[in-house]
Amino acid sequence: MLSMQTLFTSLLLAGSTFSAQVAAKTASHNGEKIAPKVFIVSMFEPEAQAWWNIPEFDLLSHNITIPGLSPLYPDVHCTKDYEVCQLITGEAEINAAATVTTVAFSPLFDLTKTYFFVAGIAGINPKRATTGSATFARYAVQVALQYEIDIRELSSNYSTGYIPLGADYPDQYPTSIYGTEVFEVNANLRTIAANFARRANLSDSTAAKVYRANYANASAEYKAATLAPSVVECDVATSDVYYSGNILGTAFENTTKLFTNGTGDYCSTAQEDNATLEVLLRAAVHKLTDFSRIIVMRTASDFDRPYPGASATYNLLYSDQGGFEPALENIYHAGIEVVQGILQGWEKTFKKGVKATNYIGDIFGTLGGQPDFGPGTAQALEESGAYKKRSLESRLRRRG
Repeated sequence: MLSMQTLFTSLLLAGSTFSAQVAAKTASHNGEKIAPKVFIVSMFEPEAQAWWNIPEFDLLSHNITIPGLSPLYPDVHCTKDYEVCQLITGEAEINAAATVTTVAFSPLFDLTKTYFFVAGIAGINPKRATTGSATFARYAVQVALQYEIDIRELSSNYSTGYIPLGADYPDQYPTSIYGTEVFEVNANLRTIAANFARRANLSDSTAAKVYRANYANASAEYKAATLAPSVVECDVATSDVYYSGNILGTAFENTTKLFTNGTGDYCSTAQEDNATLEVLLRAAVHKLTDFSRIIVMRTASDFDRPYPGASATYNLLYSDQGGFEPALENIYHAGIEVVQGILQGWEKTFKKGVKATNYIGDIFGTLGGQPDFGPGTAQALEESGAYKKRSLESRLRRRG
């Protein structure tokens, strides 16, 4: 006889399955799966609203409730013809992973030819760009996936409290591999998308101009911070920790270089991207998505470190940087050029896909090919524990 708990669980699962089936039937497009050409990935409502009530299309024509989406954002939004859809993940890595999993593995959609367009705001490295800029990433690096020692208890011979998992010092490659440290997306598609975005007239603000002028008094390394917003091809750091300051900024610049074997170019800071990319990679393994059809765009809302003479606390909590509104506006200004470029070039270019000439995927080579970062597929798998060539005691010596 079933216990009451088992019976309740069975009924709950059955109800969820029924709800998903009902949703699939009610949301189907002419009895077929929904097959968007572009799926916009927003992280919270202000980013999502950048796409609403725009002249090019109405993303709120269809609002599809799917079990498993964020309680705050329970709907996928689609245009009338279902060519463009949008999901809102909720902020930080756990929300992103849960939401994107729900969509990527949903029976509602055929996502095999869909371009996923991550479009959100981020912090910005003043060495690489300024507030209001639109950045396009090749690498997403999970910079906080490390050991951490509070800097107040740090030995004097360490430059940062972040130490790669399994390592002894910050400049050593991790020897305990989780698999989400780095993702590399299609560099050719990134350049095409960035060139589309360069057609846009990017927004700026008086407050942003005033604030960025403070960086003009610094050395030449901060020249980029003093310029007008632009489109920059550089890389994104993922961390649930919303960090600020020169010490962490420099540390994570170095982490980006280390984890990408010197190739990565740290510029923007975000919370969700590696989680989103891990889900899309897992879906690609099952031929549900195409990992070569991913674009990661982040617009810069604030500097990740202060101008000389200002404190990290001031930079994070009290400064009026003036970049938040332009960053939101430029999600649309830069992003609509990308979406329209894909739609207008669909038959000629994008339907068949943009061939990647660089490696795409994770540190394990999950999708095939040999990663151009990390210790190599075999060693990365061994250091993940997938190959049991070391003793359990050794592998767990300093587990993360």
